[in-house]
Order: sequence, then structure tokens, then C-alpha cells
Amino acid sequence: MVKYTKERKNHMIIIAGLGNPGKEYENTRHNVGFEIVDKLAAKIGATSFGKEGKALVAKGFIAGEKVLLVKPQTYMNLSGEAIRALLDFYKLDPEESLIVVSDDIDLPVGHIRIRKNGSAGGHNGLKNIILHTGTTQFPRLRMGVGQKPEGYDLADYVLGHFSGEEKKEMEQSFLQAADALELMVREDVSLAMNRYNTRKEKKPKNPDENTDSTTP
Repeated sequence: MVKYTKERKNHMIIIAGLGNPGKEYENTRHNVGFEIVDKLAAKIGATSFGKEGKALVAKGFIAGEKVLLVKPQTYMNLSGEAIRALLDFYKLDPEESLIVVSDDIDLPVGHIRIRKNGSAGGHNGLKNIILHTGTTQFPRLRMGVGQKPEGYDLADYVLGHFSGEEKKEMEQSFLQAADALELMVREDVSLAMNRYNTRKEKKPKNPDENTDSTTP
């Protein structure tokens, strides 16, 4: 299993936030990956994005580890093209050197879900990255943007903007996600999962039930 630890030296990690380029897509639900990468760039002082291949890239360091903060400019459904090109150019293995940040319509607004690996889960950007890298074995941080309301077209929903209240909530969540990404690099993915994955609310226990912690 891939593990990003502080013991690793002289290595480079790509942190790719997914979204669509262009003013018309700024601050939309589908662009939360860009937003989170921007917050991380500001946090670590890597604020100068320049064009490299099919992506905008900023370079910085987290606990001595070199990181490339990446915003693919290929549009969401072709994100894998930009990431594959960077992996090839820097001679990096996606299973050791890639973290992907994306939106998730199955999570409530602002909720964070970190995984060490997994399927695309219906997300076209992740699907294209898996296609071009040939692996599902890379960590990803997904940010909840809320489920599509009944009757809405999915494309219209994810390309839509957050409400005023949601914007406030998302701003705080973007900062938390940036902290989580930093922890994934500085320490490891498991620690970030334990600290930042949003817990599901537990159902209240029936007082008549056995309270033994070993009871399923």
C-alpha cells in the first residue's frame, strides 16, 4: 500500500485538483478540486502557477518533500491526459507519487472523504485518470458538494454554484482539506483519514440493548 511518510527523501508528489478551466466554471461544484489546491498552494507558499503541458502547475515543499500542485486544463473528462503527461515527464509512478482531489455528489456539502485507493465511483475525471495511469492504487481526497435535487440535470447541478450559506461552509472545508493534504504528505494517509474523514452520526442506543463494546 502506498504510504506518504516523512521518512521518504528526494521524492516528488503530484497533488492534482480536478476541475474545468475558464471563468465560467470558477466556483462551481465541479471545481472544488481547483479550489482546494489553490488553498494548499497559499498555505505552503507555492502561489505561482505556470503552464506545464496540459496543466497549470505550482511547485513547493511540504516537510522537505517536493510537491507539484496541479490543475489540469483539459476539462474534467480528460484529466488523465494532463496527469499522465506529468507523470511521464518527471518519471513518477502514480502508485507512489499521486494524490487526486475531486468533488463528490454522494457526500453532504463540505464533508471530506479520504481513501487510499478505489474505483472512480462514477466520477468521470477519476475514471479518465484510472484509464491513463492503468491503476486505482492512488490516494484521493473527495469533497462533498451535496446530492443532486430531484428533477435536476446532473451536468447542470455540478456546473452550478453554491448557495450563500453553502459558500461559507465550503470555505472552511477547503481549508480543512488543504490541512488534510498536507498531513497526507507530512505523515501518512491513514492518519489523515482518521483525523479528517467526516464521521457518520451514530444512532442513539436503545437502553435495553447490550452495551458491551464487542457486540456488533
